[in-house]
Amino acid sequence: MLESLHVKNLALIDEEEVFFREGLNILTGETGAGKSVIIGSVSLALGGRADKELIRTGADYALIELVFSLNEFQAERLKELDFFPEEDGTFVLQRKIMPARSVCKACGETVGARQLQRIAEVLIDIHGQHEHQTLLDKKKQKEILDDYAGAGAAGIKKEIKESYREYTGLQRELEEREQDESGRQREAELLRFEIEEIGEAGIVPGEDEELEQLYRKMLNGRKIREALGAMYRLTGQGSGESAGENISRALRELRSVSSYDGALAELESQLLDIDSLLSDFNRAAAEYMEELEFDEEDFARTEGRLNLLNHLKSKYGKSLEDVAAYKARGEERLDVLENYEVYRQEAMERIASLEKRLQSEADRLSGLRKKAAAELGGKLKQALQDLNFEDIKFEIRVTPQPGQLAADGYDDVEFMISTNRGEGLKPLSQVASGGELSRIMLAFKTVLADRDEIETLIFDEIDTGISGRTAWKVSEKMGILGRNRQIICITHLPQIAAMADAHFLIKKGTEGGRTVTRINRLEEEDSLKELARMLGGEQITEAALRNAKEMKELAGNTKHY
Repeated sequence: MLESLHVKNLALIDEEEVFFREGLNILTGETGAGKSVIIGSVSLALGGRADKELIRTGADYALIELVFSLNEFQAERLKELDFFPEEDGTFVLQRKIMPARSVCKACGETVGARQLQRIAEVLIDIHGQHEHQTLLDKKKQKEILDDYAGAGAAGIKKEIKESYREYTGLQRELEEREQDESGRQREAELLRFEIEEIGEAGIVPGEDEELEQLYRKMLNGRKIREALGAMYRLTGQGSGESAGENISRALRELRSVSSYDGALAELESQLLDIDSLLSDFNRAAAEYMEELEFDEEDFARTEGRLNLLNHLKSKYGKSLEDVAAYKARGEERLDVLENYEVYRQEAMERIASLEKRLQSEADRLSGLRKKAAAELGGKLKQALQDLNFEDIKFEIRVTPQPGQLAADGYDDVEFMISTNRGEGLKPLSQVASGGELSRIMLAFKTVLADRDEIETLIFDEIDTGISGRTAWKVSEKMGILGRNRQIICITHLPQIAAMADAHFLIKKGTEGGRTVTRINRLEEEDSLKELARMLGGEQITEAALRNAKEMKELAGNTKHY
């Protein structure tokens, strides 16, 4: 759940920190006090579009920080994304908004917008007017139904997706290889030439690197010989002043006195080692110079072979391994072309088999969807009646379309609704108003609460277009949903505010000559005063307080029912 929200230098907020609790957290305040900024800051921390104009005047940056405690499901999902909570089990999201850019961090690690979006999907579920509108999308409606259908439907959908990928891939491959006979002959002739060209070269992996080294050695043979000759004259024997002869003379001088002192004998031993090492070095150099001899024919043969290998690499790949792989692919393709009818028949049979399997899997999925649609539709109708849709008719229509197989089966799924007596069922997108959509979304969340692993739900504009008895019905549903979820809700209605487990007041005022927004958790007495204000206006009368107390008691009885 969302443990706390810390906001600094954002709009009218200089610095505020809010600690939320389990259950229903209600945020109230007068119009313009900054309630939307509080919820908006959560969206910003989760990757929402940031505008530099949001930075408080005079500040260099704005900062939003969210601290979550994770349930087991969330912890596992985040580990799959390679993100891990702090040692105390909390997960911290932070966003710093600067005039030129913004920086997002998850547990101290900088993350991109795409990563942040995936993290947000695990941690929190925000419902404003935009999210309510997603209910009108038939694709979203199908997702909701499939989620309700559970693991059985998810397993079949996975099978269908894999079968469909293989099915369409094979169809695409066959289409790509379909051509006239003359075209296949031309392609086969080219492939034979290329395969033969590569085959005749008899390439060996790594051969080009060895030849490159040998070619450089041959090309620079004279320079190598001259350098080695000079080196040998300076280190060997027979040149009068070479290192080898000087060491020999030094060794003779040392031997003439080494018997007089043990330390001199040790020096003699070390000089003998040097003489031996130099002799070994000169022998190796002499052997290298002997092997360095090669004729023009060897050079031409090496150069020609290297040119051939480089020519093949220029045509078929960057390395000899690539050339060999090209040849293997060519042989495979040539086998298809030379036996095209056999290949085509086998491919057609495979496609037919996959289509039959797809149809069978889609049939099973369609059956599960129809069963789930009847059950979910009934529950949603009841939930909508509880939200004061008195003459509601609701149906989840699953229409099989076997000729339109796709990666998620062949069903067309649509939510159908009628909110007025005597009216027929129509698609949800043609009927529901904004206020009705917010209640419908609440009904969905209530019905699906036991299947949703996300603990924190934020509702903005949940009370759009409602009042009176309907508002009380919405309040009851919020209280029920808050039994097993953390709910954060902005409201203008006292009926909903009365249901709060934690009540926060957002207030705008002037401090130090500047306008600021403050948010404070209200204790019982102050919460009653705020309810009285919402019921009766600025003048809080005894009657308004009594009404507020009665409403609070009624809400308490409802929550504990």
